[in-house]
Amino acid sequence: MDKTVNQKAWFLVLPVFLVVAFSAVLPLMTVVNYSMQDTFGNNQFFWNGVGWFKELLDPSTDLGGRFLASLGRNLFFSLVILAIEVPLGIVVALSMPREGWTVAACLVILALPLLIPWNVVGTIWQIFGRPDIGLLGYTLNAMGLDYNYVSNDVDAWITVIVMDVWHWTSLVALLCYAGLKSIPEAYYQAAQIDGASRWAVFKAIQLPKMNRVLLIAVLLRFMDSFMIYTEPFVVTGGGPGNSTTFVSIELVKIALGQFDLGKAAALSLVYNLIILIVCWIFYTVMTNAGVERKVQASSEPAVEPKPSAALKPVPALKPKEGVA
Repeated sequence: MDKTVNQKAWFLVLPVFLVVAFSAVLPLMTVVNYSMQDTFGNNQFFWNGVGWFKELLDPSTDLGGRFLASLGRNLFFSLVILAIEVPLGIVVALSMPREGWTVAACLVILALPLLIPWNVVGTIWQIFGRPDIGLLGYTLNAMGLDYNYVSNDVDAWITVIVMDVWHWTSLVALLCYAGLKSIPEAYYQAAQIDGASRWAVFKAIQLPKMNRVLLIAVLLRFMDSFMIYTEPFVVTGGGPGNSTTFVSIELVKIALGQFDLGKAAALSLVYNLIILIVCWIFYTVMTNAGVERKVQASSEPAVEPKPSAALKPVPALKPKEGVA
């Protein structure tokens, strides 16, 4: 039976392409235009070519040094966040109930941090960590710990990391819980009959079923953590000094604080390109790893079961001579 091809369906998608072109492509081309030019104000621009990109990637320049330093902070922050939130989210998802009224209660409690706007989260932790009026800061100082995220680099980093873990671990837990709910109950029953341990059930049943949702969780958390701006800006303002100044904060300082549109446009394009490349690497590596596991499992030779001694055929008895 021939399939009917209707090209008129493209007219239904055309408005979407127009909206995307207006809201994404045109601003992107404007940024590309600014990255190739320089201005001294009064809406007068001068052609600069790839000069800003050369300066941006040169560690000896002021712009290049600031960019590479903030990029290193971003990468370190994202790695720490992934190393904490992904395992913690898996543990929380495994600890959640599978049925009953407690399921709804746990889902609502986990969703509460995700419903809070980013600037409100930063304000909450800014007040919560203050050593004079904040509950956390006052308690830590009362215990003898000299905690002050405004003047200490380590305290500022710990505050920003704990704030992000509190805010976004729920997302990983909810995605992992959705993957666990898709596992049929027959799998657990078969594992129980075989006498599988809790670790064996997690390794052979639960973790393979969570591969896809874990891929989504890692990609989302990496992009969010690498593009983080509002929370650390509200809590620390990028300080003390430049210890928590990430690329996004550096970009805003250059664009709005110094009004260097050419440098800011070049920085934003390189920033966006790095995010796309790293996300592509994450997706490719994790997807290929899943495919290799499937190919390896299918290529293993099947082991034929040896017949048991109780199932061996019994030779027929020959009648004795002289017996009728």
